[in-house]
Amino acid sequence: MAQAKTRQPQGPATGKSQASAKANRAKAKPAATRPVKPLRTLNKTKTHRVRNFICAVIAFIFALAALLGTVTHILPEELQALPYMPIVVSLVPWFTLLAVIALVCAIVSKRTVSIVMAVLAIALQAFWQYPFFYQPSKLPRAAVAAASGETVNTDDGYARLMTCNVYKGRADARETVDLVRSEHVEVLALQETTDAFVDDLNRAGIASYLPYAQVSSSDGVYGNGLWSASPLDDPSDDDVDSSASFMPGGTVSFNGGATQVRFVSVHTTSPTNDYWQQWKRSLDELAKLRFDTSRRYVFMGDFNATYDHTPFRNILGNRFSDASRQAGEGLKFSWPANVDYVPSFAGIDHIVLDSGMQAGQVRTVKVDGSDHKALLAIVRVG
Repeated sequence: MAQAKTRQPQGPATGKSQASAKANRAKAKPAATRPVKPLRTLNKTKTHRVRNFICAVIAFIFALAALLGTVTHILPEELQALPYMPIVVSLVPWFTLLAVIALVCAIVSKRTVSIVMAVLAIALQAFWQYPFFYQPSKLPRAAVAAASGETVNTDDGYARLMTCNVYKGRADARETVDLVRSEHVEVLALQETTDAFVDDLNRAGIASYLPYAQVSSSDGVYGNGLWSASPLDDPSDDDVDSSASFMPGGTVSFNGGATQVRFVSVHTTSPTNDYWQQWKRSLDELAKLRFDTSRRYVFMGDFNATYDHTPFRNILGNRFSDASRQAGEGLKFSWPANVDYVPSFAGIDHIVLDSGMQAGQVRTVKVDGSDHKALLAIVRVG
């Protein structure tokens, strides 16, 4: 007789083991189906983080440098005369490029602080440089026509002016005279002349166009001079009583003698090592002529300062104006002009006009041998 099979009851331990196994399988299932990122995606994410980090660093450094460099424009003259500060200030317009680069990098890396600094620097630059690019009052066409005629007319109220630092007499004298002739220059101011250079000018025929001259030198080696198509009345060796160099002056008549203008050939001290304070002093000496109301002045020459230098703006005050800024035809960089592959980046040569005068067609022209470009302008003197 067969024995009946009996079912063994499951103990509590066996049930728990099965339940635990089911739970483990349930936990393991999602892990098995979780997507794995390709190596290329991981590398791309890492590259993105590195790029953002580099952009963030560039953005902060460039934005900070641009903002600090830009605000040197408003530093008091005492601070601008500290060692090397005049050189930094002469580069103010170029800090705009740093600000633009910083802004792009800051946007890419999403750095708010850098964006704010870059935008502030650009805004300040636009506020200060805008007048160089736009002026509502323009030189009348009559002035342009009068100064561009076949012959020079010294009896009207317009004049073609030119100034150039001839780099210790190394500039090409014949090229200088040719420029005077082709541009119908009526009054010429030259700086750093030598006796040999003046002799070369005379041999090149300067007297055929500008027969009246006043040249003076404080050291007997390098000098400054004025040349004019009409007589230079009351000429002087130094109108400024400058500690930098003799700055000769002479009065030229316009409008048939009704308008008298005093021209001065300017050359202040260069801001170099050990001469920082002397640089400021020479500009301050020139600024004193703001208070001489007995004459109407035009200063032409190498001021060794840009419009961003506070001592230069002190010369202007509320009376004088810079021809380049007044014309609204862009920034005019005149130095250096003799370094290969380096463009002129500093506007240190100026034609400064008394109140009531107006300038137009301001431009720079390279002269072989000189480290400065010549600066020319048509001016309505009255």
